[in-house]
Amino acid sequence: MNETLGVLAAVLSSGLGGTSIGATRYLVDTIDPLAIGSFRFGIGFLFLLPLALARGGSWPARREWLSVAGLGVLYFTLFPILFNASLIFTTAARGALALSTLPLLTMLVGAALGSEALTARKSLGVLIAMGGVALALLSGLSTAPEGAWRGDLLMVAASLCMALYSIWSRPVIRRSGPIPFTAMAMGVGALALILISLARGSFAPVAAFGPPQWGAAFYLGAFGAALTFYLWAFALERTTPTRVAISVTVNPITASIVGAMLLHEPLSWSLAAGIVTVFAGIAIATTTARPAILLAPRRAEPNMGE
Repeated sequence: MNETLGVLAAVLSSGLGGTSIGATRYLVDTIDPLAIGSFRFGIGFLFLLPLALARGGSWPARREWLSVAGLGVLYFTLFPILFNASLIFTTAARGALALSTLPLLTMLVGAALGSEALTARKSLGVLIAMGGVALALLSGLSTAPEGAWRGDLLMVAASLCMALYSIWSRPVIRRSGPIPFTAMAMGVGALALILISLARGSFAPVAAFGPPQWGAAFYLGAFGAALTFYLWAFALERTTPTRVAISVTVNPITASIVGAMLLHEPLSWSLAAGIVTVFAGIAIATTTARPAILLAPRRAEPNMGE
């Protein structure tokens, strides 16, 4: 049951993450990636901190504070900088496809670090899910701006940060709980982003913000940070990093659906086929094969007449 809850939480987290791409794309022409990350994780921290204090759970032990701070900088400072910067150079479709390399990277890094076994079934599920993403984004991959490869590489680097975080944070999350750990790590990462943004003058364009910009920033903080990353940590507490990471293939699916609903972008047959393929891959990677039931040959009854 815990495994199932973990996978469902990861899928919901990635679905919310997909909707955040639209808000990020909306703000990226107004303020730089540092300021976007500052708003996203600063607001997210303000939501998570009261929850962590109200629940009265155990916080990470003092001996683990340095590790939590390092993970916070890795995931909530470096990751958003790379993620947001990539969307300057590439399209949302290509960026989402590059981000979908996360389960493959997590699986390979986990195997290299000895934290998770590399199985044929898990590998097959990851590859099928990634193929579903490529199928869903088929129409958006044909047209790319000049130099889009730079954005693609930045997004792959962001995925590597996410993979390392997913593997290294899991033991700490299991000891302290997802809300206290995420609040502390996000607070450290947000503080680093805010200090860098202040030094660079990244908040200057905020003076011209209107309700749409503030609405996008609030959405990124409340849903794209607080809820999304709490669910991610909740999932890591209950299942393996690769099973959590494969859910990121849902991200571009929800991004495409939101684009169709809010931006009137067309839905194609490839999106529908991609959705089916993605969930098939997730199902394969997150379940175990049922052992075959071998029927022993029936022993011949002794012939009492012999």
